[in-house]
Amino acid sequence: MERSIESIWKEGFLKSDALVAPKINNLYSQKSIHIIDKFKRMFRINLIAIVVFSIVFLFVSFYIGIPITGVIFFVVLSVLVYFNKRLLNHLEQIDLGVSSYQYLKAFNQWKNKQISVNKKFSRFLYPLIFISMILGFWFKDAAGMPLGERLVNKVLIGFPDIYLIFGIPLIGIVIVCIILMVLAYFGDRIYKWDLNIVYGRVFRKLEELMTDIESLRN
Repeated sequence: MERSIESIWKEGFLKSDALVAPKINNLYSQKSIHIIDKFKRMFRINLIAIVVFSIVFLFVSFYIGIPITGVIFFVVLSVLVYFNKRLLNHLEQIDLGVSSYQYLKAFNQWKNKQISVNKKFSRFLYPLIFISMILGFWFKDAAGMPLGERLVNKVLIGFPDIYLIFGIPLIGIVIVCIILMVLAYFGDRIYKWDLNIVYGRVFRKLEELMTDIESLRN
């Protein structure tokens, strides 16, 4: 009886050295490599874009008078790029000679590690970005006086009895602290949302490919 294409595919994936369905195995291997290579290109472009943005913003921050913001931005984003570049180097070490299934499994393990690292980093990233903006504009020169001090003076005109800590209204400190805690708490979710926007389509294709191969192996 003539064997079905499904049985041939299954045998081809179950035996890495099998002679059956070599073209099918090669097709899945090439498709796996193609999708992951696309992800690598996107990942590199994303890292380059972050580097370019941090450098440009650093110069712009000095020009508009908020150098503290620019410096913190540059340092934080440089650390982010450094760790992700190291993760990308680990991805490059995945053996292309293994089967498409093993290749996808290895990539999936790398992806989970990359997401885990960046989720933890995001709990600090977004609060640091927010506080850098606050500090930058607080110390921005406004007619010979820091902008923050000028704003406090205006507040004191309307609310002379407002409680101050180190010259800063307590209510302002409380509001900033609440925002920082919210950003820290939701940092990983913000990152996942951003990740899905940039790489969601590629990840879905990889998941579909993995499902197809696993269905043939079972």
